[in-house]
Amino acid sequence: MSLLKNKFLFTLAFALGITLAEAQEHRFDPPWNTPPESKVQFTVYGVDNVPDLFGDINDPQLVVFFAGNQFMCIDELLAAFKQNYPQYQRVFAETLPPGILAKQIVNGSIVIGNMRITLKPDVYTAGKNKISQMPEYFTGTELYAKNHLAIMVRKGNPKNIRGLKDLGRSDVRVSMPNPAWEGVGQRIEEAFKKAGGNDLDQAIMQTKVRDSTTFLTQIHHRQTPMRILYNQSDAAPVWYTEAYYQRMINHPVELVEVPEKENIEAQYVAGLLKTAPHKQAAKDFMTFLVSARAKEIYKKYGFITE
Repeated sequence: MSLLKNKFLFTLAFALGITLAEAQEHRFDPPWNTPPESKVQFTVYGVDNVPDLFGDINDPQLVVFFAGNQFMCIDELLAAFKQNYPQYQRVFAETLPPGILAKQIVNGSIVIGNMRITLKPDVYTAGKNKISQMPEYFTGTELYAKNHLAIMVRKGNPKNIRGLKDLGRSDVRVSMPNPAWEGVGQRIEEAFKKAGGNDLDQAIMQTKVRDSTTFLTQIHHRQTPMRILYNQSDAAPVWYTEAYYQRMINHPVELVEVPEKENIEAQYVAGLLKTAPHKQAAKDFMTFLVSARAKEIYKKYGFITE
């Protein structure tokens, strides 16, 4: 064990009041973002750990629902927004799957563990397809970033994954976003069909689901890298930015490129809610999202902003 990793594990164990062995068990757990400052910090890995709720839930001046795979941008993005618009310092954001966020908008609340959240969003960001299915909810929309697919594997690529076709192999455990609430799941199936036709798609999404060598995630952008990191899955089709970010934070994963002819593109669109409680803040945030500063942040984390 390296000195740096050893120091990290000792620090983690001390902070949580657990043994070194327990710290080793949770060494890759989120949250991977930096939590807000507080005199009382109480994060217990695997029990009390809420990585997809950000900022001030009490009397926020702006509420943003982000499609979940943008979680890595949130720290810098919200800090830059507050700097550019200092009148807004209490911001609350969620980075749950876009389908779950859409249900939260339609139904008015969500329950996570023992907590009910009834805050109404001012801005909702998701893939273009999801936004286009809800036109009656928005007063305006803005395209602000793009993405494409890659395959995440463990460091060293022990299964020698070279492309999407390899995910159909019986010896490859696949982590796959559930198309039921993750729009990216349906887009990945498009890529499977490009790479190997309906046979490949059926092998991964039917045969391998039945024999449990394809795992359908409950929350794609958190669960997938953890399954790779803890050797529960061998390969995972993900947005490029998700594998890119795991490498940024020095987690032992690798990124396998998907050729353009088999790939698909995502377009991220922000919608200003007609029911936005903080209409001016929402307008200001929409303006900020298409600014040079916001695009610079998204580009840093592997998104396409041109």
